[in-house]
Amino acid sequence: MRKRLSLLFILFLVATTAAQKDPGPRTDAPGAGGPLTTLNAAEQEMFNTALEHFKEINSVNGKIDGEESVGLGPTFNGNSCAMCHVQPAIGGTSPAVNPQIAVATLDGASNKIPSFIKIDGPVREARFTIDGGVHGLFTIAGRSDASGCNLQQPDFAAHLAKNEVVFRIPTPVFGLGLVEATPGGALWDNLHANAAAKTALGIRGHMNVSGNDGTATRFGWKAQNKSLLIFSAEAYNVEQGITNEGFPNERAAVPECDYNGLEDPDLTDGTLADMPNFAIFMRLSAPPVPAIPQGVTQASVKSGSDLFTRVGCALCHTPTLTTGKSSITGVSNLDFHPFSDFALHRLGVGLRDNIKQGTAGVDEFRTAPLWGIGHRLFFLHDGRTSDLLQAISAHGSDGSEATKVVNNFKALNKSQVQDVLNFLRSL
Repeated sequence: MRKRLSLLFILFLVATTAAQKDPGPRTDAPGAGGPLTTLNAAEQEMFNTALEHFKEINSVNGKIDGEESVGLGPTFNGNSCAMCHVQPAIGGTSPAVNPQIAVATLDGASNKIPSFIKIDGPVREARFTIDGGVHGLFTIAGRSDASGCNLQQPDFAAHLAKNEVVFRIPTPVFGLGLVEATPGGALWDNLHANAAAKTALGIRGHMNVSGNDGTATRFGWKAQNKSLLIFSAEAYNVEQGITNEGFPNERAAVPECDYNGLEDPDLTDGTLADMPNFAIFMRLSAPPVPAIPQGVTQASVKSGSDLFTRVGCALCHTPTLTTGKSSITGVSNLDFHPFSDFALHRLGVGLRDNIKQGTAGVDEFRTAPLWGIGHRLFFLHDGRTSDLLQAISAHGSDGSEATKVVNNFKALNKSQVQDVLNFLRSL
């Protein structure tokens, strides 16, 4: 009898220990990457065309097989939007195998892999805290289509030694047209809702705003970009080094490495340039479709959803927002479920990156939308973890607005914690 009780106790310990585990990324169909289901035929055609632009691979001169888009460099982090935004489908985020390893020496490029870029790690961009800006990981020096360019990579090792380098990973772009179509006033109203509950938990937050007109900005890790067009233009210039209508100047002003002028539409047939097509792809993209993870019960997901609200997570990760008027078919006055308020919140010393953008301070970040998190491999702004439990815990460092919410989460029993994790992986 005693042996039987001991065995039961051991089994109980194993079961309760296993109960607190991130079930990991779902392995079902992506449930994302396609167009909004409400689009008319013309809009669907626009989406398909924009998707092709999003998938294009850039070289310096556009004359390399498979790399027919023009303008890469002089510095870059990748050679295609779809290179980095690909998990679990085009438009997503970092894949399991980091494509930056291969692109570093593609076509003869002489780049060395920085120490913070790993084959099984997230796609990353590097910012220097001394100026706040992105510094391209690679240059086109040595490439077969960049004869004469000798531009060197930044000395990342030296800057790392001085603790001057911070990282960002790609954000998924699914469903962002719905976010863009949400009136700024609705975002402010949502931020001010449930004021008593937020105050009790130490949650404050504020919107990042445009310095020109004072309206709410909402795209990027610090909600620094106003629109998908600006978001696209900045990324094209910063990540691939390609000048465009939004960012018309080369980032690395080295004459011997400047092979192309401003990317322009083909004026002979009126074709839109790449950059506005990127915005169209995001604007017409459908949000991720939630699904119950394999081996998880619907009851567990329902319990996790209720607990997510009860402990206070939903006060920032707002489950439902509503669009305003839109010219896109079926998008006006539409409820959608991003699980974000798109506001800035202090996340404390543990996640502080010492970068200011707009009104975003050194430890402030936009509430990350959780839709699609079921398929994501890397979490937090720098991709430091692949474990949801670690990501949640990191929100509770000194000075964070989320500390009391994280403490509420940690006070749950083990079964309840597992329900929350199962719920998150269902999104």
